[in-house]
Amino acid sequence: MERNITVAVDTMSGDFGPSIVIPAALKCIKNNPFVSLILVGDEAELRSLLRNQPTSPRISIVHAPDVVRMDDRPSHALRKKQQSSMAVALSLVRQKAAHACVSAGNTGALMLLARSILKTHPGVDRPAIVKRIPSPKNRCYVLDLGANVDCTAEHLYQFALMGSALVEALEGKPEPRVALLNVGEEEIKGNEQVRLASRMLAECESVNYIGYVEGGDIFKTIADVVVCDGFVGNVALKAGEGVVELMIGMVKSMFNRNWYSRLVGYAALPMLRKLRDLVDPSRHNGASLIGLQATVIKSHGNAQETGFLSALEQAIFEAQKGVPEMINSRLDELI
Repeated sequence: MERNITVAVDTMSGDFGPSIVIPAALKCIKNNPFVSLILVGDEAELRSLLRNQPTSPRISIVHAPDVVRMDDRPSHALRKKQQSSMAVALSLVRQKAAHACVSAGNTGALMLLARSILKTHPGVDRPAIVKRIPSPKNRCYVLDLGANVDCTAEHLYQFALMGSALVEALEGKPEPRVALLNVGEEEIKGNEQVRLASRMLAECESVNYIGYVEGGDIFKTIADVVVCDGFVGNVALKAGEGVVELMIGMVKSMFNRNWYSRLVGYAALPMLRKLRDLVDPSRHNGASLIGLQATVIKSHGNAQETGFLSALEQAIFEAQKGVPEMINSRLDELI
């Protein structure tokens, strides 16, 4: 049975702010009768945008006078932006007024504020951003995707433990295969942090470590969890999404070339829609910030309405499942 879930939404962050968050929130309320949303941001602006929309008792507003800008330094946001929509939304989760938080804002600031306000699980230094990568068979979870640009070998080791615990909790898969992302599969490849993390994982009996994988292996079924630092992970994710968008554009262009290609495209429409649903990044928007004591979902900063709705749905799913509690319970056994 689905339990009632409340999500605190940082409406002011990201490239487009409340202009895309409000329609996504209204659609989310319509699709999920057991969900309530707390919209956090400039109250006057939010009420203005909601003025001509259907009212719902499941939508409330909490005023926040400040915003974390995309070019704010994370340390500056931590010191000076405690009244921002991002910080206030996270505080609502800490106060148990909401089960989860969603933000499209500054990734580094979200990581620092979430770590400060919600705290990490004992034994975890930093939360990491993780996302399930679409693939034809099975699923591959990749972390970190941008929360930690600089990582030590110990951080990579902790990410591997968290990723393994996540897959066991979400997929019910015992001993998921864990790999490190590297520039080759040989032992001598990679920088010092990656080689040291590899040795630490090879000696860890709690993780099913299978060694190195390369970038193209993320989209295959070689590993269930792929670990890297946030710089490499973010570049790999954005490059993959760029290729998908390029391919979608090329397919559309090919089928619109003449009347015969349009006829062929019409015949192939069901298959093309299925393929689009599998790989379109906007339909899989929403990455989890794991290692925290509560659910926090990071949306793409440039997400449109469909993408932000996907991030809201991800937060609802994880809050319903109690994902942080499941991961932390497993980490207690691993650490």
